[in-house]
Amino acid sequence: WYQRRVREAVVSTQSTGEQAGVVGLHGTELRYGFELEGVPHICPCGKTNSMEHSLSCAKGGFVYMRHNQLRDLTANLCHEAGCKDVTVEPRLLPLTGETLKLKSANTANDARLDVSARGVWSQGDKTFLDFRVFNSLAPTNANLPIERALLKHEDEKKRVYNERVLEVEKSTFSPIVCSTLGAFGEEATKFYRQIAVILAKKTGQTYQTTIRYIRQRLQFCVLKTTVASLRGFKGTKCTRYTADNNDINLLYQYNNLTHAF
Repeated sequence: WYQRRVREAVVSTQSTGEQAGVVGLHGTELRYGFELEGVPHICPCGKTNSMEHSLSCAKGGFVYMRHNQLRDLTANLCHEAGCKDVTVEPRLLPLTGETLKLKSANTANDARLDVSARGVWSQGDKTFLDFRVFNSLAPTNANLPIERALLKHEDEKKRVYNERVLEVEKSTFSPIVCSTLGAFGEEATKFYRQIAVILAKKTGQTYQTTIRYIRQRLQFCVLKTTVASLRGFKGTKCTRYTADNNDINLLYQYNNLTHAF
C-alpha cells in the first residue's frame, strides 16, 4: 500500500509530460528501494533481473552512458565558466625515465583521462579529471556507508593517476566520483563549487543561484542515465536494412511501368 501511494503521489506531481513522470517515478523507486514495475524478470544477458543487476549489467551500454554523459556535462560547464583548453579524453605525456612510487600508478604511454581544463584553480594551471559513477546497490558498496564508499572510489582513482599527473604533467588531479543515487564525493563537491565561483563571476549571478543551477544539472544527468539503465532496451540489436542496386532498379522499372499506363 505504501509503495503504491508513493508512486501515485510522484506521478501526480509531474507536469512536464510522460517522460518526466517516468523519470520521477523510477527515481523514487531507487531512493526508497522499491521493486521495479513493468521490468522483465529475466535480463537479456540471461541472469535474474533486479534493480542492482540492471545498474551493473554491461549489456546495452548504459554503464558507459552514465559515465560519458556526466563527463560531457562537466566539460560543458567548464566551457560555460570560461576555462581554457577544455579537452575530452586528453592523452597524458609519456614517461621519460620518471619512476612512480606507487605500483598501482598507470604507466602506459597511451594513458588518457576524461577531461582537462586550464584556469579552474588558478590562471593557466591545468586540471585533470577522471570520472566514476558506481552502483551504490552492488554488494561491494551496499554494506558501506555512502561516505566511505565515495572515499574508497576516490582513493582508487588517486592511486592510479594522482602521482603521474603531479610528477609528470605538473598539474592537479581531481577524481569525480558519484553514486547512481546522486551522491557526490568530497573531491567532486570541491570542484563543482569552484566552477560555480568562476561561473558566478562571469555571469554576474550570485554564488547561491549558480551552485543551485549546477547541482540541478548534475542531479538530472545522473538520474536520467540511471533510469535509462533500468528501462533501456538491452536485447539484440535490430539489423538495419540496406537497399542494394537490384532493389533500386526494380523500383525504377515499376515506376516506369506505372507511368506508361
